[in-house]
Amino acid sequence: MGFQRCLQEKAVYRKAFDKEFIIVAVYVDDLFVTGTYLELINQFKRRMASQFEMWDLGELTYYLGIEVSQEKGCVKIKQESYAMKILKEAGMEDCNATLCPMEPGLKLSKAENEPEVEATHYRKLVGCLRYLLHTRPDLTYPVGVVSRYMQSPRESHARAVKQILRYLQGTTSFGINYERGNDMKLVGYSDSSHNVDVDDGRSTTGHVFYLGTSPITWCSQKQATVALSSCEAEFMAATAAACQAIWLRELLAELIGLEKQKVLIRVDNKSAIALSKNPVFHGRSKHINTRYHFIRECVENEQVVVEHVSGDKQRADALTKALARIRFKEMRSLLGVQELPSSTQKFRG
Repeated sequence: MGFQRCLQEKAVYRKAFDKEFIIVAVYVDDLFVTGTYLELINQFKRRMASQFEMWDLGELTYYLGIEVSQEKGCVKIKQESYAMKILKEAGMEDCNATLCPMEPGLKLSKAENEPEVEATHYRKLVGCLRYLLHTRPDLTYPVGVVSRYMQSPRESHARAVKQILRYLQGTTSFGINYERGNDMKLVGYSDSSHNVDVDDGRSTTGHVFYLGTSPITWCSQKQATVALSSCEAEFMAATAAACQAIWLRELLAELIGLEKQKVLIRVDNKSAIALSKNPVFHGRSKHINTRYHFIRECVENEQVVVEHVSGDKQRADALTKALARIRFKEMRSLLGVQELPSSTQKFRG
């Protein structure tokens, strides 16, 4: 049928017609079709229906727990029904809501001196919460932290999970609103928190990328190596963000023809920025694993540009640490998470 397989995402196919194109995403035996011209989409569906036994389910509204609302000028996604199922599974559908998913300054550890909790139930709840992160970047850091203790969960870990569930109770209808706009610039924010893990002293990397005004990818992950300073931790986080930036740039160029411009990555540590622009090894950087110097090559090749941003405007801040209520609410808004009105449509699942 003339489709080309996406090199960056193997389950996605694209076909161009002059200035128009359609994109088909494949998951198991389901197809998701989108494009720039409705008639091309209808032609594709008719041709597929003539060759295969299949059903046209119409406009996408619900899939694998994700609710999709397509309106004029915007697309909204959330997991309200799925969030309510998690609360019911935990027996907390009637619990009191809280304003933050994790207490500011909380530092969990393996806590081997504490009593153990039922591991299977703990893992099930955390696993469910991890799937919720598809539409909830505000939960990425706290869920990432409690995921570190799946092997031997203790009482303090269970309390942290309950805190997340209490926050979820008050925000089940929250999600992301993708609005139509002319600004299609790819911009990323990279941050880290230094030496936050009590057990091994490792830092946490966080980054979020926006296409225009809406977030499209986000990440919160413990670093694989101990950083000796906040500068080093930020440098390692920026390198991880650069890897994501290169992949996103190639993916968007392949799918929608977005021009391959330099990707802007905003970092709030000036020393890390200077290190990323300095190709010379010296006493401050010679001990850093070679793989983390990848960002220097990206800067030299003009694939990315690293820019300073003040700490109060660092949108990845909530992906690296637990914040106080007012600060968390502000960062949640900057991450694009907002309350979305409940639909009258009933969803299965």
